[in-house]
Amino acid sequence: MTSAADFFSKEDQILIKQAIEEAETNTSGEIRIHIENKCSGDVMDRAAFLFAKLEMHKTQLRNGVLFYLAIHDRKFAILGDAGINAKVPKSFWNHTNEETLGYFKQGEFAKGLSEGIKMAGQQLKTHFPYQADDVNELSDDISFGDN
Repeated sequence: MTSAADFFSKEDQILIKQAIEEAETNTSGEIRIHIENKCSGDVMDRAAFLFAKLEMHKTQLRNGVLFYLAIHDRKFAILGDAGINAKVPKSFWNHTNEETLGYFKQGEFAKGLSEGIKMAGQQLKTHFPYQADDVNELSDDISFGDN
């Protein structure tokens, strides 16, 4: 059984990190990816727990976005903070989720995450454009869970 940390090749991890960095160059928003093996409960509850654990709610404009994937349980969620949720159309996260899952169904997990990140980045750019004094508030590295 592949562990979360080994699920993506080094090349895939670079592709995902580059998508985050590219998305964040145009916005003050923050995007994180968290991957773990299992999610025994509700996927949105787990994503919300990790959102808090990763301190994503502490961004100045509350514009963080978490992409969460539990590889063995095949669960996936995208969670935006209050600031971005107040700005995007209600259907945006569902649409982004569906687009990302389309790639997952073809076994293209890194491509799916990268495309979802780009979609989130476009919304962040629209509603939270890059400011000259912008600081990268959260790590762009993929985080991995113990589950």
